[in-house]
Amino acid sequence: MFSTRSVKLDKDLLAKIRRLAELAGYSSPEEFITHALEKELAKLEGARDEEELKKRLRGLGYIS
Repeated sequence: MFSTRSVKLDKDLLAKIRRLAELAGYSSPEEFITHALEKELAKLEGARDEEELKKRLRGLGYIS
């Protein structure tokens, strides 16, 4: 795996991620974040078209 960019996270969110990653047995907060993002992306990847993608994003609460 490689890293070309950084993502800034709110310090409270990062504290939650660190705590939950440790409790869940992840080797690092980065591994936890990667897994969470992969799960969310998998929910969206099967969309047939833009309308279905928008519907899924609304269902997940990402757009209104």
